[in-house]
Amino acid sequence: MQNAISTSEATAGAPGGSSLPPIPPMPGALGRSWWRFKKSLGRPGPYLTVVGIVLWIFTYWLLCEGLQLPRFVKLPGPVTVLTEWLSPNPQQGISLYTPEYYQHIWASLRRIIIAFTIATVVGVPLGLLMGWSRTFRDYTFPILETLRPIPILAWVPLAILMFSGYETPVIFLATLASLFVTTLNTMLGVQSIDEAYFRAAGCLGSSKWDIFRHVVVPGALPFVFTGLQISIGVAWFSLVAAEMVSGDYGLGYLINSSYVNSVTIPMVIGMLTLGFVGWVTSAIVRWAGNRLMQWHVRALALQGR
Repeated sequence: MQNAISTSEATAGAPGGSSLPPIPPMPGALGRSWWRFKKSLGRPGPYLTVVGIVLWIFTYWLLCEGLQLPRFVKLPGPVTVLTEWLSPNPQQGISLYTPEYYQHIWASLRRIIIAFTIATVVGVPLGLLMGWSRTFRDYTFPILETLRPIPILAWVPLAILMFSGYETPVIFLATLASLFVTTLNTMLGVQSIDEAYFRAAGCLGSSKWDIFRHVVVPGALPFVFTGLQISIGVAWFSLVAAEMVSGDYGLGYLINSSYVNSVTIPMVIGMLTLGFVGWVTSAIVRWAGNRLMQWHVRALALQGR
């Protein structure tokens, strides 16, 4: 009965008594992703990216294998590296077919996940409080600014003395470097919020806790996720530096041990793998930020960015 009434109403409301066309269903997540992909193909960005990668590989080949310049003759070229990388029986011990290659990747990735999680859980609330409370910032900011300029390699002897084994010192160093970036960006995010929002919330009778939840946290999120993208990159190169000094597995250990043993191809493979895995982790953080800040993404889209 209800369907019949709806049909008659649609027919009566349409010109000439004809029924309205059915409303198409909303596309799902896969459909929206496919639409964004097709839309991106109409822009020059993806093609410029491909051209940039091709030019980089060509320059690398030209310097190492094409012209064989004196400063590059000892470096393995892209053809040599790719051949070894894809070989089931690599001459220098590392390829896509060797279990040790994935052990190095997983060791570094596990350390990064632990370090980045600790730095985020500690750094984001700390930065929010430092930006929100002037008193708390006066106590903590001088300490942060004193410790932040100290290079990570300077912390290595202290980390080895403080923690036993190979694993904990490496995680500590990566966490420390990531923590500074996360905390500082979060604090700057809170300080960037317009004072008019605080005054408007106060005039509407909002408590301090309500202002913190509904003004401070959402307003600082763009800076927070920008800081997290930088933070995970800082964690990666801090981790590699730590693995070169203290470690038994990991991409940093692979790069350093290859250099010490004068096997250059695994060294380049480790570097390229590090870049690719680091790019993937940064892209995941960026994707999570876009998912949590749809309002910010829409605002950037309206600005053509």
